[in-house]
Amino acid sequence: MSYKDTYEKWLNSPALSPEERAELESIRNDEKEIESRFFGPLEFGTAGLRGTMCVGLHQMNRHIVAHATQAFAEVVKAEGAEACEKGVIVIHDCRNHSTEFARTAAAILAANGIKVKLFDELRPTPEVSFAVRYYGAQAGINITASHNPKEYNGYKVYWADGAQLPPVHADVVAAKMKELDVFDDVKTMDLEEAKAQGLVTLLGEETDEAFLEQVMGQVIDRASVEQVADTFGIVYTPFHGTGYKLIPEALKRLGMKKVYCVPEQMVIDGDFPTVASPNPENPEGFYLAVDLAKAHGCDLIVGSDPDADRVGVMVKTSAGDYVVLSGNQTGILLEDYAIQARKRAGILPENAYVNTTIVSSAMATKVAEANGVKCARTFTGFKFLGEKKDKLEKSGEGKVIYSYEESCGYMFGDYVRDKDAVTAIAIVVEMAAYYATQGKTLYDALMDCYAKYGFYGEKTLNLVMPGLDGMAKMAGIMQRLHAEPLTEVAGTPVVVAKDYQTGTATDLATGKVEEMELKDSNVVAYDLADGTTFIIRPSGTEPKIKVYILANGETQEACDAKVAKYNAFAPSIKEL
Repeated sequence: MSYKDTYEKWLNSPALSPEERAELESIRNDEKEIESRFFGPLEFGTAGLRGTMCVGLHQMNRHIVAHATQAFAEVVKAEGAEACEKGVIVIHDCRNHSTEFARTAAAILAANGIKVKLFDELRPTPEVSFAVRYYGAQAGINITASHNPKEYNGYKVYWADGAQLPPVHADVVAAKMKELDVFDDVKTMDLEEAKAQGLVTLLGEETDEAFLEQVMGQVIDRASVEQVADTFGIVYTPFHGTGYKLIPEALKRLGMKKVYCVPEQMVIDGDFPTVASPNPENPEGFYLAVDLAKAHGCDLIVGSDPDADRVGVMVKTSAGDYVVLSGNQTGILLEDYAIQARKRAGILPENAYVNTTIVSSAMATKVAEANGVKCARTFTGFKFLGEKKDKLEKSGEGKVIYSYEESCGYMFGDYVRDKDAVTAIAIVVEMAAYYATQGKTLYDALMDCYAKYGFYGEKTLNLVMPGLDGMAKMAGIMQRLHAEPLTEVAGTPVVVAKDYQTGTATDLATGKVEEMELKDSNVVAYDLADGTTFIIRPSGTEPKIKVYILANGETQEACDAKVAKYNAFAPSIKEL
């Protein structure tokens, strides 16, 4: 069926509301727009679905949510009656239509005889991972687009371990979506009737309490917190999202008395009116927080993205300025603190591990090994980090005390298998309090880490390629890089070319090819002659290729020079 035929099918479907039909009628003479919406379906992968919200096959709307949920229901039912009884946790964030999409998913699961625990209102992403594990559910569904712009929404699916859906199940869901008609094969029922029949029950504050109990259980050094609680000032912003309730509560329970929340951004709003992007990786979003911090003389600024799984941090320097910590810098500080605090308390496991990803700072390995801790690396994404944690611990090989990825995601404890801003912010504040008792800021602590472990610098670039043409261009670039690896980057020779699709590393001087532990991912990496690693991969959720520069050197200036050199080269990747 051509995209035009699909457009007409949707336009004539009785499933559409008058408003939806009017929206499609409005693009009747826009061939390019029709093609972009109907050339093919959103692809369901291990990250679920993510796209812009409008009517169409390649968009996020209630019909696509219903279609995906029916396919997922078939996967759950295939696990047997016990799986249906264990049921599915359903949660949503603050975005426009998220409540509607969550209720749609719950009604379809119920119509398929699958029990549902539906949160009574928006909640942080880590709470769905927690709830799946806490209630022994078979799976979870999270309606969220994390830190993406306001036009986006998404559909993330979790399995019984609380981690995002493994590839084996994601592939089955994708196959089922191809089999099932987007309109005709979807079962549904009235949500209130589903509640009356006991198929849908609501989750509320009792789950929050159970989650917060686990969060507070991660705190190690309460004595340091108590020592500075009356004087140490913190500004927090949820960027209009789900962290607005639990994160201030966690800081209150931690004992911090000077916590100032940015009032304009404590307002729940899926349009994110005070920021261009609700991404805590972007420092410009913190302008209101900086003003508030200056007004109260605060020492630390922390923020969470709309679904409260990512963390942004700004720290006050001795000069009185507020500087942004990158995801890697915060990650390294948390790693070092997680190890040192456990050492001081005498609770560091003998077989301790930290987990990170192949695109995170090489410093993570240095910090771990310098302290007698092992460091494991996975592909990008907490589904892989959670999977690695389970594998290490079930085999008895190691105990994972901390996991992180460079895009501001951090995970502690055993109760979640995903990024968790609620716990991470509590630990960031505990860590800042500890250093404050030593007369240091987190910036001072970071400089101490560089002096102790060596100098490192990182940068991530996003090469945006929107539209159908952009998708084709991205695919072509990655195909060429797999077929013909780069031999130099910005004039620096490549020593080893790594292809994570085939799982092979090639020494370009000798031609020797070695097998790597990781494979089957659309990523290429180059170890350069000056010690820098240059990594290229397409984003799994947005129309862009991501380029990672991981440098080290004798001085910070040397690192910065390398980063600047390869940063200038990176845009040329778009011309391959």
